[in-house]
Amino acid sequence: MDLSSINPILLVASIMVSATPILLAAIGEMVVEKAGVLNLGVEGMMIIGAVTGFATAVSTGSPFLGFLAAAIASAIFSMAFGLLTQFLLSNQVATGLGLWMIGLGVSSLVGKSYEGMKSPPTPKLDIPVLSDLPVVGRMLFSHDIMVYLSLLLVLGVWAFLKFTRAGLILRAVGESHDSAHALGYKVVLIRLAAIFFGGACAGLGGAYISLVRVPQWTEGMTAGIGWIALAIVVFASWRPGRVLIGAYLFGGINVLQLNLQAAGANVPVALLSASPFIVTILVLVIISARGHHGAPASLGRPFHATT
Repeated sequence: MDLSSINPILLVASIMVSATPILLAAIGEMVVEKAGVLNLGVEGMMIIGAVTGFATAVSTGSPFLGFLAAAIASAIFSMAFGLLTQFLLSNQVATGLGLWMIGLGVSSLVGKSYEGMKSPPTPKLDIPVLSDLPVVGRMLFSHDIMVYLSLLLVLGVWAFLKFTRAGLILRAVGESHDSAHALGYKVVLIRLAAIFFGGACAGLGGAYISLVRVPQWTEGMTAGIGWIALAIVVFASWRPGRVLIGAYLFGGINVLQLNLQAAGANVPVALLSASPFIVTILVLVIISARGHHGAPASLGRPFHATT
């Protein structure tokens, strides 16, 4: 095994790219779960975002319009889940799984005509002065705008939940929807808004995969990233800062296993490829063994106003 072939500068830069779609999907799902809703359809929303973003970018020549279309399409797609679970009171787990399967099917159908095409390049956002710094400039300050938007999104969600009245209301709905309803808050509307936001974030994450990380359309290209995002929310104990750490940790594991494969590591390729999912399972087992880990008290519970 030749570890000298692994460039640490490119390794760190690649980790930031690999972690971005995970982070976008995970921070959106965290807000959804903070409102007391469990949406297991993250993978389905991401693949809808991936195909919509790619198709729009190829058709218009603008990756930015691709990202916008992906966010809107996935947010609208998530509303199907919202209407079924919040108005018709369908089971959230079953409905989320249905959303995932429908997303895979629809994306496969729509994406057939785009196979083999390349997306227009997403320009790098070279930050003046900082991007010219030796070593760290290329590592941290020469990425596309979505990398920095994902970091700002984490900061914004943290500030929203911690310092704003709307964030306090959203957390109250997630902790006790009956009490929030008794105080006059529109529980269903608040949850629908959270679901819409989560869908938009998942769409951005999916579009990032098809427009930046792997700039082409391939059926099923999200490859389980939505499930890792769901696991990261639990790993993070529903805290934005820990979501950031978790996303970069799992993104790092994914990039590292690819680099070890390229370096000729004496480990079966199948085991290296499965390592992000193995780590995900191990982390969830450890967290489950700890018992209480900060989940919103009303998470997954249907709400029905009696008055």
